[in-house]
Amino acid sequence: MNRPCFFILFLVATAFAHGAEKQPNIILLLADDIGIDGFGCYGGTSYPTPRIDELAKSGLRFTYAYSQPLCTPTRVQIMTGKYNHRNWTYFGILDPKEKTFGHRLQEAGYKTMIAGKWQLQSYDPPDFPNADRRRGTGMKITEAGFDEWSQFHAWNTEDKGSRYPDPKMDNSGEIEQFDGKYGPDVWVDQIGDFLERHKDGDSPMFVYHAMCLPHWPFNPTPESAAWKNPNRRYEESTEFFPDMMAYLDKVVGQIVDKVDALGLRENTLILFYADNGTDRRITSKMGDVEIPGGKALPIQSGIRVPLIANWPGKVPAGETCDDLVDASDFLPTLAHLAGIEDTSGWNFDGQSFAPQLFGKPHPKPREWCFFWYDPRPGWDKEKYGRSVFALNKTHKLFRDGRFFQIDPLLPFEAEITGDLSKEETAIKAELQRVIDAMMKDGEPPLVDAFGDPVKE
Repeated sequence: MNRPCFFILFLVATAFAHGAEKQPNIILLLADDIGIDGFGCYGGTSYPTPRIDELAKSGLRFTYAYSQPLCTPTRVQIMTGKYNHRNWTYFGILDPKEKTFGHRLQEAGYKTMIAGKWQLQSYDPPDFPNADRRRGTGMKITEAGFDEWSQFHAWNTEDKGSRYPDPKMDNSGEIEQFDGKYGPDVWVDQIGDFLERHKDGDSPMFVYHAMCLPHWPFNPTPESAAWKNPNRRYEESTEFFPDMMAYLDKVVGQIVDKVDALGLRENTLILFYADNGTDRRITSKMGDVEIPGGKALPIQSGIRVPLIANWPGKVPAGETCDDLVDASDFLPTLAHLAGIEDTSGWNFDGQSFAPQLFGKPHPKPREWCFFWYDPRPGWDKEKYGRSVFALNKTHKLFRDGRFFQIDPLLPFEAEITGDLSKEETAIKAELQRVIDAMMKDGEPPLVDAFGDPVKE
């Protein structure tokens, strides 16, 4: 992190520490597999999302928010603040030596909770390459900086239950089977219970809801007609995707309503973000334009995602922010808000977007985002090969020289193949400098979690 960013973080953190501000409660909602094409507030026209749109209308909407193309890379990056080339090990694994934002906020006095998807201790179904050797090698949720948790994907539950109908959950160490229930409803209840139990305590609260909606499998929701027949609840079809989007919107609304009902809204920041673009089996619309899902691909529809911030009286209402943000920026932003004065030993890559949250211009806004992306093993390496690229708000450059112009509104990009203008030449050179600087220490080895070479 550069010195100007540290200075900004220090000034605001000092204000919190000296009692100028009360540490806010923070709720981070991370939707799973949905890009900007899924939301009315971004111009999406396929799915009604009134509660999320209202969150944007009464809060701040970021127009250039980026994630990685796939879940694990984004989750590792958002929790550690580091670009993936510095701490990547393998799909489904977070290096146990890392410190997460959970650890950092605990150290700042927060009560912390995670609800939903973990999948960072290992991801190892029977047909996954070397699955038996990687089981349990990633960070355990018990060691990830969370006082409480409610998750479906852990060493003791993965591949043994559903995240949607009849879910099996690990609730802070107690394995529970919720027959007849719907996973997202269980998490709403668990989050509400956490907030209610700690609302009158001396500690601020941090909730990280790593949502499952609207990730595959595309099952009916309790509001789908098919749900009424228990034999159809495990049915899988893209026809249920709109129902899942409606339920995602409902869940967000329920959490907001719970915060309101507990009288916590005045001192609670809610952030809504997504881990990658929409599933490739789904085509949505923005206006009359069809947007094929781009999940797992290093293209705009795979990495351009929603980011909405809402905090009445603090975050300006009905505004948009056109500054770049990526997943590495969340850790320093949370530190900023928590009043953590010294982050000099954290060694993260992101920069805080807290100034923008409060409607202030950032003295040194992000000028580029960098991506080092290593997809799941076993995938077609020609289509899903390792990608290294950088982008600004108008252009994207791959390390291999491919150069693209970015659409300002739609998640599209167009390759530039002819002669470059003077402006394009300068932009390409600057993005090349970014790639060279980020990769100056060389390419991370392509290995599995045991250090064994992985064949391309």
